[in-house]
Amino acid sequence: MKYLLLILLVLVVIWALKRNRRDTPAPPPQDSPNQPSNMVACTHCGIHLPQDETVNGEKGVYCSTDHRTAAQDRNPS
Repeated sequence: MKYLLLILLVLVVIWALKRNRRDTPAPPPQDSPNQPSNMVACTHCGIHLPQDETVNGEKGVYCSTDHRTAAQDRNPS
């Protein structure tokens, strides 16, 4: 009789562990991975930066408004 209770106890523990593992929430799905962006060089200083972070000017793209202003003042059209 004690062996039957021992087997029953082991089965209940195994069942509880499997149930607990199954009830854990799945990790949330990840968004699409970051896509690489095009790198461009600042027309004034030549530093490379992502195209999304550039400042557009009449003569090209710049890394900041200061460089855009400096480049346009230096080379008047």
